[in-house]
Formats: sequence, structure tokens, C-alpha cells
Amino acid sequence: MTTIHTWVNVPTDSDFSIYNLPFGIFSTTTRTPRVGVAIGEQIVDLQEVAKQGLLQEWAPDQSIFSEKSLNRFIALGKVATSAIRLKIQDLLTDDHSPLKQGPSVLVPQSEATMHLPVEVGDYTDFYSSIEHATNVGKMFRDPANALLPNWKHLPVGYHGRASSIVVSGTPIQRPSGQILPKGAEQPVFQPSARLDFELEMAFIIGKESQLGQPISTAAAADYIFGLALFNDWSARDIQQWEYVPLGPFLGKNFGSSISPWIVTLEALEPFKVNGPVQEPAVLPYLQFEGPWNYDIALEVGIQPATNSETIVSRSNYKFMYWNMLQQLAHHTVNGCNVRIGDVMASGTISGPEEGSFGSMLEIAWMGTKPIQMVDGSTRTFLQDGDRVIMRGFAQNAQIRVGFGAVEGTIIGK
Repeated sequence: MTTIHTWVNVPTDSDFSIYNLPFGIFSTTTRTPRVGVAIGEQIVDLQEVAKQGLLQEWAPDQSIFSEKSLNRFIALGKVATSAIRLKIQDLLTDDHSPLKQGPSVLVPQSEATMHLPVEVGDYTDFYSSIEHATNVGKMFRDPANALLPNWKHLPVGYHGRASSIVVSGTPIQRPSGQILPKGAEQPVFQPSARLDFELEMAFIIGKESQLGQPISTAAAADYIFGLALFNDWSARDIQQWEYVPLGPFLGKNFGSSISPWIVTLEALEPFKVNGPVQEPAVLPYLQFEGPWNYDIALEVGIQPATNSETIVSRSNYKFMYWNMLQQLAHHTVNGCNVRIGDVMASGTISGPEEGSFGSMLEIAWMGTKPIQMVDGSTRTFLQDGDRVIMRGFAQNAQIRVGFGAVEGTIIGK
């Protein structure tokens, strides 16, 4: 890849390099919510860029850039959104760029408030990490037969609650629900004592499909606008009591956090890798060609209310057994339609080693292996005041493309 230089000051370790240019919604004390592009420690205000007539070719209606979500922008289609991203890249690398003249189009990220990037119509959560599914199976079922019979034949998933997806930085209140204490015969109602995070990635639907028309793996990438970091908070004690026979409900729907910047598939193209070998062979509708996993380094930190952060997990998105193409193909193979802004989460991303597990359930092995914090305290699950920070980036010898962070702090009852 040819090295690209920008006139904007971009720190060497910035997630938001000139090769990235993710989209999000931001506001300031003097600017209403609008579409922006992250570059280094700045945000390019696309509303101001559009006022200069620089985006007219792909977005004649400038009001698209003053929306409170990216949905209308995404609806322009990939031909337009990809061209706009490349146009911004050109403007940021041209020493005679019109963006250097007149009213400032650059806003310091430190002065901006980030908002939920899309209006989420529907949300689906998958269960696509074989390491995570195996660990859970060992803990809750049979260590010798951890995976259920269907797991290697289809991407298991469930429909979550779109209304409780919140942008990074939004506090998460500890949920209450029915819990069956160990050794008890009757449940009690109380705040969850086993509150957990789930390290996930989410892809955003960028193109609508028609009811009754499946999306093939060959066409799936055209329906995916980009990816974001995702934390699907989980109350394990509520979940354990309720999940038979229909699966997750109150143990999951109280909150999920998403990072504010959506990184496009185009920006992630250099980081595509082959995924795990799938055995037995999958059915024809789940077969695909080429590498469709992504080498994205991930980490999770826990910061107690008055102390320093402890990194508790380092994982990678490349470990996923089922990829995005297969997830979307399976989701729609029965004719289910998708809409712009729909969120599809990967499910917990765990690696093969203990240090790469993507949830406290696994890291502390259902409470039997407490994790030491840097302040000397320990954790088996999350405590009130704990701030959970997830980060992710892809990097090779030439470029770095990152997601920033998704974080949330636990508020007690």
C-alpha cells in the first residue's frame, strides 16, 4: 500500500489514521448533532464540508449531514459513502485543500460529545466463538461434550433488545431479577451479583433487503456498512435461571454498549485473514470464498472507581468460527429482511488461551478463580463503580486502523 501523508497532525499510535476515517455522530456546545469523520484527535464536520459544495456529487441533499444518526447517510449506498470517504481522504492529504480555508471544519474530539451512531431498528446477537461456546459448555453442561449438536452446523443467535443499546460512556445500572441461589428450591428477587461484560464486535447493516428474499454469502458484504466495538452486558445469575427453554431475556436486555465510530469494510480490507477450518463441512448456503475473518486486536480493562485500570483480556476478532457473511446469510435464509441501521453482534470473542477469554464468566471461571486487580483487590464479576473499557485496532507494518473504545461504568441499585 502506498504511504499517504496528511496535513492534519495524527499521533503515530492513533486509531484514527488517514487510512481509517470512520463515521460517527457528534455535537459540541455550538454545533448540533451531525455527521463527522475521525482523523487523529480531530473530527471533520461533514456538514461544513458539504456547505462548501465538496460533496454535492454524491449527496445533493446537504441535510443528510445534519441528521442525528447515520441512517440517511448510509442509505446513500456504498457507491456514494465510499466515494465520500475517499474524497475526505483526498481533502486531508492535499496541501492546498479548501478545508484549510474559511470556517474551520476540524473540531477537537476533546470538545465533542459523541452520540449513538445509528438509529437501531433491530438487534441480533450471535454465539460464534468456538472457544467461548466450549468454555460455557464445560462449565454448565458436559466437559467432554461441551458443544451442542447444532453448534458446528449453524451460527447460533437470538434477537436482542434494540432500545437498550447505548453509546459508549453511558452508565449501566445493575439489573435486578429472579435468581435461584445455590442449593435453593425457590427463586428470589434481587440485584444481580454476577454482572459481566462480553467482548464483541458488531456489524451495521447498510442496505435493506426484501421480506422473503435471503441474502447469500456472496452478496452479504454489500449489505454490511462497517463495524464497531460492542459490549453486551450480561447478568449471569439472572440468565442462568431464566434461559431454559427459550434463551436470553432479562439477563441481557438491560443494556448493551456500542462504540461511537463505525469503521468501514473498505478501511479493514488490508486486515482480512482466513478463519478456522470448519469441520464438518457447512451446508451450501453457508459456504463462501476468500478470507473473511479480520485480524483485529482486542483488549478489555477494568478500572475500579478510585484506582488504576487492570487489563483482564487480550483477544482477537480473527478467532471467530462463524464470520459475518455466514451470520447474515443464516439470519436471512428463511426470508427474514434486514434494514439500514440494524446491529448484528458477534457474540463473545474468546481466544484459545486463558488470557484471551472475552468474559468474566470465563476469566474467573464461574467465580472459582478470582482475578487480581492492580490495587490489590480481586474480581470474579463486576462491582459497582467498575468502569469497563474495551479497545480494538488492526495494524500492519504500514498502517493502523482502530475503533477507539467502548466503555461503561456500573451504577449500583
